Amino acid sequence: MKRRLSVFLVASLLPFAGCSKQPATPAAGAPIAKHEHHAPHGGTPVVLGDEVYHLELVRDADAGKLTAYVLDGEMEEFIRAKAATFEIIATVGGAKQTLTFHAVANAATGETIGNTSQFEASADWLKTTATFDGVVTAIEIKGTTFAAVAFNFPKGNDRD
Repeated sequence: MKRRLSVFLVASLLPFAGCSKQPATPAAGAPIAKHEHHAPHGGTPVVLGDEVYHLELVRDADAGKLTAYVLDGEMEEFIRAKAATFEIIATVGGAKQTLTFHAVANAATGETIGNTSQFEASADWLKTTATFDGVVTAIEIKGTTFAAVAFNFPKGNDRD
């Protein structure tokens, strides 16, 4: 009797095992849904690696500031990085501009320089330039370095 109960319990729990984020199987003839990520701040998603992580870039035109948030592959969780700075080379009107992003501490979340998910860069041209091509020169996140990551702002680089 105990064996039957064990088999029944295992069989009844099988539908609940595994990853909860598996895509639904589309009905026959239905279009396949596009895999999308939604930037939590409404910014530009920049994929790092094979969707290992993302940067979300948010422009504040009035302040001439670009904020970068480091997020997981699904853009749902903030990921803290050890970097104090990283750079993006932007092409603006044919000229190369370097944006140096500095780590931002946040007492409310306990984030500190060297352990934060938020970075900021400022430049006067960000006040008037809403579109540019950029390259993340290099950023290390949890021991993996992502280098020469090209994107367009505000389109991003997500090809899904």
